[in-house]
Amino acid sequence: MFYYPPARAGGGARAPPPLDSLLADTNRRYLELARAATPVYPEMRKFVELLAAEGVPMAVASGSSPEAIEAILAGTGLATHLRTVVSADEVAHGKPAPDVFLEAARRLGAAPADCVVLEDAAPGAAAAHAAGMRCIAIPYVAAQADDVAFATAGLLLRGGQAEFTAQSAYAWLAGSAPAS
Repeated sequence: MFYYPPARAGGGARAPPPLDSLLADTNRRYLELARAATPVYPEMRKFVELLAAEGVPMAVASGSSPEAIEAILAGTGLATHLRTVVSADEVAHGKPAPDVFLEAARRLGAAPADCVVLEDAAPGAAAAHAAGMRCIAIPYVAAQADDVAFATAGLLLRGGQAEFTAQSAYAWLAGSAPAS
């Protein structure tokens, strides 16, 4: 919520700042917070580090802006492992269209059918399915796990990050764990 005093000293109404100024200020503050204090779930960090140690090519394919992705990767310390980045700003259509995932696969030199998406939102799970990629769904809001888009995931962790472990995800990828 924003509050603007109705009058300035000396009279006259105070005009609110233009919307683009407010949006720019909000974005600047968001990026500052992302760079300084973006938490990463410990098991997700372990998973990324495990895949990196195995030499598995990885990418970030996000609906966020390139600046936000960069800030989050820097803030989490994962930028060294996740160098291939695709923002929805770089493709024709964002999620639930498959464009960001298909572009990430192209940049990695991988066939979509060989890719696995880790997704926390229903539109992203739908996008992974539309791209012909396997999906590990880790709903950001566990109560949304029943969304029909998550039903297309090969592995659905209904409890979200609380249920996710690096070893179980790796085992599923290796084919030694049943899909849900």
